[in-house]
Amino acid sequence: MKQLHVFVENRPGRLEVITENLQKAGIDIKAFAIQDRTDYGLMKLIVDKPQDAYLSLADLGCACALKDVLAVSVPDKPGNLNILLSALSKSKINIIDAHGFVLQPSKTGVCILEIENYAQSNADEVVRAAGFEILEGNQLYNL
Repeated sequence: MKQLHVFVENRPGRLEVITENLQKAGIDIKAFAIQDRTDYGLMKLIVDKPQDAYLSLADLGCACALKDVLAVSVPDKPGNLNILLSALSKSKINIIDAHGFVLQPSKTGVCILEIENYAQSNADEVVRAAGFEILEGNQLYNL
């Protein structure tokens, strides 16, 4: 699964330009996070058409990248995030970046994890062995 990272100048209206561009391209934003980096911010987006979003924003002149991430369904119950993170930690899998959200009314938690050296890791296997479901793009987009 892919997450779009967009470097955004920290000034009024820049986020609007990005979201307006994606709207015009027919791209549905499913989740986002924004981090402050002083003069610039980093906007992380989960969208229904990552490659199209990347091309649309690159054509706009935005510095952006597509990153491989792991989307994990985590039922919204106390301790479940700890169980997931413990399993990854015990397997020496390093999480570089993460964000999450809970969908209502289903109480479906979703953790978006950027894993160090994800392609070479056994993160998928560890997550499943811990009892969690990995969400593929279409599964996540249709929740």
